Amino acid sequence: MHFYSKTLAKILNYWPGRKFGVYRFLPIFFFMGAGLEFTMINWDVNGQVNFYRTYKRRRAHELAEEALRNSSQIA
Repeated sequence: MHFYSKTLAKILNYWPGRKFGVYRFLPIFFFMGAGLEFTMINWDVNGQVNFYRTYKRRRAHELAEEALRNSSQIA
């Protein structure tokens, strides 16, 4: 491998699991993804809005509109 940064090359060389190749870095990305998901669930903006509340509100609105369209087609 050719690196532009010798410091980065040193850090990567000290990372365990060289026999697994690039897959040795999977745990890092797994925990980064878990951390992102955790913050999306638990981090509230202004104490009232987070990703999942916004998603659930939008999905409920879509389902209500769909139910209204279906009920108007039946009648």
